[in-house]
Amino acid sequence: MYDHCCEEMTRQVDWHCDTHADPYACPDALVNFSAKFQEYGLIIHDGGTACSGIDFCPWCGRRLPESQRDRWFEELEARGIDPWEDEVPAEFEDGSWLAASS
Repeated sequence: MYDHCCEEMTRQVDWHCDTHADPYACPDALVNFSAKFQEYGLIIHDGGTACSGIDFCPWCGRRLPESQRDRWFEELEARGIDPWEDEVPAEFEDGSWLAASS
């Protein structure tokens, strides 16, 4: 489990709908959190899977963690893994790679 900045952010990130299995299809799902990149985004309900990245929590105002997207790609490249062609190790899909590479 990941520690988010506040109770409301945790509630929003962990939102599960009884009607919609896909959060992008649920009008009540507002926030997406990518553990592997440590990125937060507001879900754009346009029929796709778009998000608009955010740097501050809309509820408590705290600064959110810096994106680790570039570092993710750098770590894979250092291991000789092409994420577009090769199988990506499981620890790089859930954010646990951050603890291992610190």
